[in-house]
Amino acid sequence: MNYDKAREIMVDTQVRPNDVSDPHIVSAFLKTPREAFVPTSRKSVAYSELEIETSVGRALWTPRDTGKLVKLADIKPSDIVLVIGAGSGYEVALISHLAETVIALDDTDARVDAMSERFAALGIDQAVAVEGDLAAGLPDQAPFDVIYVCGMVETLPEAWTSQLAEGGRLAVVTLEREGLGRGKVYTRAGDTVSAREGFDAFPPKFPAFDRKQSFVF
Repeated sequence: MNYDKAREIMVDTQVRPNDVSDPHIVSAFLKTPREAFVPTSRKSVAYSELEIETSVGRALWTPRDTGKLVKLADIKPSDIVLVIGAGSGYEVALISHLAETVIALDDTDARVDAMSERFAALGIDQAVAVEGDLAAGLPDQAPFDVIYVCGMVETLPEAWTSQLAEGGRLAVVTLEREGLGRGKVYTRAGDTVSAREGFDAFPPKFPAFDRKQSFVF
């Protein structure tokens, strides 16, 4: 399979037509080998309009949803970015072409070790993978210019917004109601964090951030 050609087709049919035409983002997609971040059995469909499970609880989103959330994050070349629930590291690799430094946070040594090996093999030296509690973020390394969340959530941990730098952005898809998610960016200005909605999406969810169910008699 010609992965380079498949990558070009993906960009031309799934990314650009969905209002993601910024040349820097398009270039990042073209430079990032999506097939390197999926299981061997799924490489043949790496560039299809599919969500692909990469490990238990982690998945690549459709290129459309990834592109639109990256656009919403408005990543700049000088930014320090934290990617939460990074999974196989595809979004980290993508963002590494847009930011100064990217830190990939996940909660198992196995995922972190696999990401580190993958980044080294691909020559991605602007990214580092670390293990930790997703809800806690990475306070020792804060503040961050951008925090990018790789799973849809129902609730936002306060730690995430508190670790934003002045003018920092939290890019995330939140579940609004059953079957509907919204891509949003939360921006810090002083002690205030405001939200701006961007697009509809329904990517794979992080169940750990579900709302607590109230007890009903």
